[in-house]
Amino acid sequence: MIGFTFGFSSILILLVAALIASSVRIFREYERGVVFMLGRFWKVKGPGLVLIIPVVQQAVRMDLRTVVFDVPPQDVITRDNVSVKVNAVVYFRVVDPEKAVIQVAKYFEATSQLAQTTLRAVLGKHELDQLLSEREQLNADIQKVLDAQTDAWGIKVSIVEIKHVDINETMIRAIARQAEAERERRAKVIHAEGELQASKQLLEAAQTLAQQPQAMQLRYLQTLTTIAADKNSTIVFPLPIDLVSAVIERFGKPSVP
Repeated sequence: MIGFTFGFSSILILLVAALIASSVRIFREYERGVVFMLGRFWKVKGPGLVLIIPVVQQAVRMDLRTVVFDVPPQDVITRDNVSVKVNAVVYFRVVDPEKAVIQVAKYFEATSQLAQTTLRAVLGKHELDQLLSEREQLNADIQKVLDAQTDAWGIKVSIVEIKHVDINETMIRAIARQAEAERERRAKVIHAEGELQASKQLLEAAQTLAQQPQAMQLRYLQTLTTIAADKNSTIVFPLPIDLVSAVIERFGKPSVP
C-alpha cells in the first residue's frame, strides 16, 4: 500500500511538473507571443517569461526582426515594348503581430508573391531608359505600393532595391547605336553653336573696322606681316589706293620756279 501511494505521488508530481513546464514560455527581446484564449485572440505578450494556461490558451511565436529575401527574376515588358528580366531584394518586418497571425495565413509567402507581382506592375509602366537611369525613384515607387498593401497584414516594407536588369544582346547593340547617335548629335549641336558664336564675333569686328578706316589699314598691314613670315612664298599684293594717292599728291606735282 505504501509503495502504491509513493508511486502515485511520483506520477502526480511528474504530471504537475510537466504541466508547469508546458505553461511557461520565454520570448526573446525580438519575439512576441500572440495568445489565444479558447480560440479567440486575447493579447500580445512578451518579451520575457510568459505563463500560458495549458489547453485553455495557445501562443503563436512571432519574430519581429527585419527579414531579407530575394525576389526571383521576373519577366517585365516595359512601356516601350522591351522585354527584360529584373530581380530585386526586399526588406520587411512584422510590426503588428496580431494582424500578421490573424489576417494572413503565411505572411512571408504572401509578401513574397505580392513583391513579384508589384515589381512587374510598377516597372511595366516605365520605359527602358527610365528603368536603367531612374532606379532610386523606381525603388521608392515599389516600396510605397508594397508597404500600402501589406499594412493590413501588420507588415512594414522598409526597403526595396532593384539588383539586376538583364537585357538581351540585340537590345544591348541597339542601345549602343542609340548612344553613339546621341553623342554625334551633341557634337554637331556644339559645333553649330561654336560657328554661330564665331559669326557673331566676326560681325562685330567687321562693324568696328568699318567705322575706323585707319583700323582697317592696320589690320591689312598685320595680315601682310603674317603672310610674310613664310619665307618660301612669293607674295604679290596691291598697294592701297589711299597710299598711292598720297604719294602722287606729295611727289607728283611739278615744282614752281
